Amino acid sequence: MDVKQNGRNRALADLRERLSDGLTRMRLNKKELANRAGLGRTTVSEAFGADAPVPSAQTVTALARALKLPIGELLELWRRAVEESGEAWEDGSAPGKPIEQWEPHDLEVHPAGPGPTVLPDSGSPGTRALPGYVEREHDRVLAEAAGDAAAGRSRIVVLVGTSSTGKTRACWEAVQLLADKGWRLWHPYGAPRAETALKVLDRVQPRTVVWLNEAQHYLGDRAAGERISAALHGLLIDPERSPVLVLGTLWPEYAAQYTALPVPGGEDPHNRTRELLAGRTLTVPDVFDSVAMAAAEDQARSGDKLLADALTRARTDGRVTQDLAGAPELLNRYERATPAAKAVLEAAMDALRLGVGVHLPQGFLTDAAVDYLTEIDYDQLGEDWAEEAYAELSKPVHGKQAPLRRTTPRPRRRPPTPSSPVNASPPSVGPLCRLADYLEQYGRASRRSLCPPASFWDASHAHLTQPHDLDNLVVAARARFRLQWANHLRLRAADQGSTDALRALAVLREETGDREGAEDLARRAADHGSTNVLCVLAGMREKAGDQQGAENLYQQAADHGSTSALYALAERREKAGDRESAEDLARQAAAHGNTDTLRSLAERREKAGDRESAENLYQQAADHGSTSALYALAVIRQKAGDRKDAEGLARQAAAHGNTSALHALTVLRVQGGDRESAEDLARQAAAHGNTSALHALVTIREKAGDRESAEDLARQAADHGDTRALHTLAERREKIGDRESAENLYQQAADHGNTDALHTLAVMRAQAGDREGVENTYRRAAGHGNTDALCALAVLREKAGDHANAEDLARQAAAHGNTKALRVLAMRREGAGDREGAECLYRQAADHGSTSALHSLALIREEAGDQGGAEHLARQAAEHGKFDALRILAERREEAGDQGGAEHLARQAASHGKFDALRILAERREEAGDQRGAENLYRQAADFGTSDWQFTPKFSTLWPYGLDPDGTPTPP
Repeated sequence: MDVKQNGRNRALADLRERLSDGLTRMRLNKKELANRAGLGRTTVSEAFGADAPVPSAQTVTALARALKLPIGELLELWRRAVEESGEAWEDGSAPGKPIEQWEPHDLEVHPAGPGPTVLPDSGSPGTRALPGYVEREHDRVLAEAAGDAAAGRSRIVVLVGTSSTGKTRACWEAVQLLADKGWRLWHPYGAPRAETALKVLDRVQPRTVVWLNEAQHYLGDRAAGERISAALHGLLIDPERSPVLVLGTLWPEYAAQYTALPVPGGEDPHNRTRELLAGRTLTVPDVFDSVAMAAAEDQARSGDKLLADALTRARTDGRVTQDLAGAPELLNRYERATPAAKAVLEAAMDALRLGVGVHLPQGFLTDAAVDYLTEIDYDQLGEDWAEEAYAELSKPVHGKQAPLRRTTPRPRRRPPTPSSPVNASPPSVGPLCRLADYLEQYGRASRRSLCPPASFWDASHAHLTQPHDLDNLVVAARARFRLQWANHLRLRAADQGSTDALRALAVLREETGDREGAEDLARRAADHGSTNVLCVLAGMREKAGDQQGAENLYQQAADHGSTSALYALAERREKAGDRESAEDLARQAAAHGNTDTLRSLAERREKAGDRESAENLYQQAADHGSTSALYALAVIRQKAGDRKDAEGLARQAAAHGNTSALHALTVLRVQGGDRESAEDLARQAAAHGNTSALHALVTIREKAGDRESAEDLARQAADHGDTRALHTLAERREKIGDRESAENLYQQAADHGNTDALHTLAVMRAQAGDREGVENTYRRAAGHGNTDALCALAVLREKAGDHANAEDLARQAAAHGNTKALRVLAMRREGAGDREGAECLYRQAADHGSTSALHSLALIREEAGDQGGAEHLARQAAEHGKFDALRILAERREEAGDQGGAEHLARQAASHGKFDALRILAERREEAGDQRGAENLYRQAADFGTSDWQFTPKFSTLWPYGLDPDGTPTPP
């Protein structure tokens, strides 16, 4: 007999009794409870049903919150109920498995070595051995994080480094401490990764490692990335699920993208991800330093054959991990590949850098590769060229990686639905291939400015079926002015269920007056999980004055679960005076994680003078986790004179990462004349990482003439890592002529690591004629990594006639990524008539990655009559994103009467996306009366995918002639 039926599951009975008592106390029926908790009525009924299974943790949490019961106590009863039911964790409630049961290569640790071996403690032949591990500086930080987790404190660390630098292996070594303590590890690797992670994150239990290798697959997902970041933040601060350890890896370009501040007034697509990563990334260097190399040598001498073999190749450059992973040989294989194999690799590189997923259909690559071949190579292809190319690319290199290997994605693990066949499998797309990580990264760098040929776009349209892949290619095609392909790819994406494509087409239909077609497309998008387009259409109807149509669309979106629609409906109800309905809608949105509606209503009530109602709404928002609501409550209480409660609320907000409340209270206390209390609050904010309050107090003290207090507070801010206040004070003192005080403050800022202050000091010393002081200051800034200081020193030496020293300093700056000094010196030499010296310096700058230097070299060669050399350099610059040289050379050839040469260069510029080169030539021909020549050039520009209407950013101009009823572009 089932334990639930004979009453042996005491914890489940206690749980249901607690819920029933709460229901009675709140005087609610189950329908009302379902609405308040944001759950379905069936779910709520089963939670109370005597014969029903144990409800989920999410259901228990939602019910406890709605009934104002202690969540932690009810979750503890739930855990006991699950265990007593005899079904503990079988429903997937605790994802992952014990760490000791994982094989490191299943966690994407790169294989290494010549072939399969048996690990000493492995009972299975064929297990790949790991090379000996060499600890580096980042390993100590990882060990601290693992130690904190073992001690009961949740942590997250994301390792940032280029491909094959040992990030994943470092994470594996770090979790061994937790393996000994019985921890689990969960690797959300299902396809698609982001969807898998989002569905399961809320079931992660204490003492679990969340393994986010290649975290861009999670954090960078356009649909789910921000929600995953929010869920991870919730996991880290949830006391009921503590401790957990979240480990991730990222390439530097992804880390830079996710942590970049948004352009003022622009979109902020990675807001939650930026907050999650702040202070939690850890850089893994590309190379072993001398200490690590010495340790690797010791292990090699002690018998580690894998390390010994790698060191034979990597001893000089320190790229040990890359060699172990096979990176150098991979690059050699690419560079020496047959034309057909190289074409396939380049098609794969382009696909990945333009946003196609890592699993590439072989049929797509075969068809895409055709136009990567020259006419001669294409004519020499045999009947079996594709099979031969794939066979060549599948041969492994060092590290057991192949340039391109066959792969099989893991199947999705989903429970069957009543309408789906039991043995249903996804449709086959033929063999799939995966490009080696190192070649993917190499392709991103070396091909970043190149536009794929026509065969690539044609193959994408013919073979690719994943909506996300097609969406990314639409964006890529538009960015490269392949606008007709962008349109066709968008239509295909819509056919495959892409919500982005359906949204764009729906907006187009709405703009052209086809409201019925727009709504149909919007509903299709909503059926695929995106309600945003319904809200967009509703907004368009609202602007057009169709209030009822807007209301209907908002309601449809709300019925599909859109919290944005609930927000819009609540605002409309509030404006209409239906406050009760507005609040109910706001609570529904909050139950689904969106507290903006509650806060918006609260702000309206507050502005209208209804403080009591505003506080109530802010409190509801705070109860649903809004720190902004806590901040608003703190300000209200402060204004009402309730200082103690205000501080308590501000501290709560700060404890959850929102220190703005402490800052705001500081300002209010200052305005009220309470200097001592204001400083105390500012210090509390600084302790939580927000030094803005201290900075504000510095300015206030300085303006009031209290210079000593201002300096003291600025030093406190600097002690917390913010030197802005010291720098600001120094600037103020400098402006009023107090040079001595300004220098002192700049010096203090410099002592705290502010290299801008050192630069300012150098300028001040230069003004005073202190050449030695200038050089010493710049040297000090350079010692702190400020390459602009090295550039300034180089220019100083050049002006003084010390050319050798100037060049040496410029090369030092270039070695650290700053080629400005080399280019400045080159321009000075060129201006002085030293063409040879200028070319040498430009070449050095180009060797360090400066495309501007390539541009300048091309013009120098053209002026010297070396047209071939000029073209070669201009093409190099264009391949790295600098197109102006080709355009300028084309104009110069035109001016010299070489129309054929001008057209040739303009076409090269157009092939790299710089269409105005052809257009400018066409305009010149037209002005000169050569109508036929002008027409020919305009036609060539159009053949490259450009015309005047295509430069208009509005979506409806993507295909200005409209669409047929089936969505096909209408011919012009």
